[in-house]
Formats: sequence, C-alpha cells, structure tokens
Amino acid sequence: MNIIKSKSFKRIFVITILTIVLSFELFQSGIYQNRVFAQNETKEKNMKFNVSKTDEEWKKILTPEQYEVLRLKGTERPFTGKYTTTTTDGVYNCAACGAKLFKSDSKFDSHCGWPSFYEAIDNGQITEIKDTTHGMVRTEVVCTNCGGHLGHVFEDGPKPTGLRYCINSISIELTKDTLKK
Repeated sequence: MNIIKSKSFKRIFVITILTIVLSFELFQSGIYQNRVFAQNETKEKNMKFNVSKTDEEWKKILTPEQYEVLRLKGTERPFTGKYTTTTTDGVYNCAACGAKLFKSDSKFDSHCGWPSFYEAIDNGQITEIKDTTHGMVRTEVVCTNCGGHLGHVFEDGPKPTGLRYCINSISIELTKDTLKK
C-alpha cells in the first residue's frame, strides 16, 4: 500500500498542517508572546523593590508613554527618543523613581536607535532579568529601586566592559548632576 494514500498518513499530515497554522496565528495575535512574557513577569513579581506602587498610582505620576515602557515593558521606536544623540554632560536617572543609573561619560553612539551606555553608575542600581519574549533570549534591565523597565543589555559594547546597555529614552531623565569619581 502506498504510504501517501493511507488514511493514517493523511490524518497526520492534516493535523501537522493545522498545528503549524494555529501556532502561527497564536504567535501573530500575541497570545504566544503574552504566555512567554508571563514566565518572565512571574519571576519579576516575586522580586522586591524599594518603591512599590499600584498600577493606578503609576498611571498618575507617569505619562501614558512612560507607563507603557516602564511598567508594561514596551519599547519606543528606534531613533525617536530624546536622548538617542544627546551629548550633554550629566547623570541619567530613572524616569519613574529618580534613581541614578548612568553617567553621561559612559554613553556612546552604537547606531542602534536607542541611547547606549557601556556601564551603569553602580552595579546595584540595575537588575538583570532573563527575557525570552519574542522568540529571543536577551537580558532585560530594570531599575533596582522601582522595577521600571529600562531596556536590555548586550555583550557587544566597547571597552572597558564590553557591554551595551540599550535604554529607552522615555525610561530615563538627564540631570546636570555630577557624581564624584
């Protein structure tokens, strides 16, 4: 009997095609992405941050755009942020809680579309979380003080650290503060 003409082969073939189509539809609709995102969210919800507010409290103090990025882990479009090409001296603080995160002298132009830094002010100011959303494995960075989503860190930056903190402009605020070196 020809295997292609067998009923069991036809059933398996149809089931396989339907599974592929359904998986693609779920991924495109965001259901798959949200399920994967929930795994990261569960880990983060177990973390304790110094600043703890309800969603309603965050919505009162953040702009809608800041809320989308800092609290819902959105991303601003590349090359649209106000700090992408800024060379002003100062300190970049968390836009949600004011924690000092990056010095301007660690900022560099990575041509990625977002402000990039090769090191944080203090290792304790940034928390790294494994991010497996969107079919990738990346390292998310959040503010240790409030848990606000800042962006991601990659290991393709310049010396001396080899790191590239790729940060959403809307997640940070530049102040003319200076820190003692």
